[in-house]
Amino acid sequence: MRIKLRGASDFEKEYAIDVVNFCCSMLMSKRLQQNLDITVKFVPGLFESSRQCGNCIWEDDYIRPKEFTIEIDPTQDKRTIIETLCHELVHVKQFATGEMRDLQTDSDVVNWKGKRYNRTKQHYFDLPWEIDAHGREVGLFVRWAESRKLGHLQWTQV
Repeated sequence: MRIKLRGASDFEKEYAIDVVNFCCSMLMSKRLQQNLDITVKFVPGLFESSRQCGNCIWEDDYIRPKEFTIEIDPTQDKRTIIETLCHELVHVKQFATGEMRDLQTDSDVVNWKGKRYNRTKQHYFDLPWEIDAHGREVGLFVRWAESRKLGHLQWTQV
């Protein structure tokens, strides 16, 4: 796996690559991980401009992409930055394994595990890929923080 950071502060440089490696090891096979290119961009003002703390964009092939850009708003608190990165890495897994696929003919329609969903006709929190990502983000964060013995740091606590 190739990981690049863009616009990262010292905090993000310290943790982001480790979080990407940890989450990918929890979510994907080693073989799949070896074929991924992930760029993590820290974009101040992302939330203000798009109402998103982060997003995941596939860059190469819409069927089973292997190149991704994750954008994260670094103006959030430290825990939210890491949880957002965990959330977006779940989307990397969903795209890379073929669970989720954007339709080339209609940008509003997503194929999720063989069923089509129109993302504009359902609430964000009812979309199955978001249920999956939101359901995993905290667990991934907690497992990462525990494995790195970071529980004593104030920013890791709720």
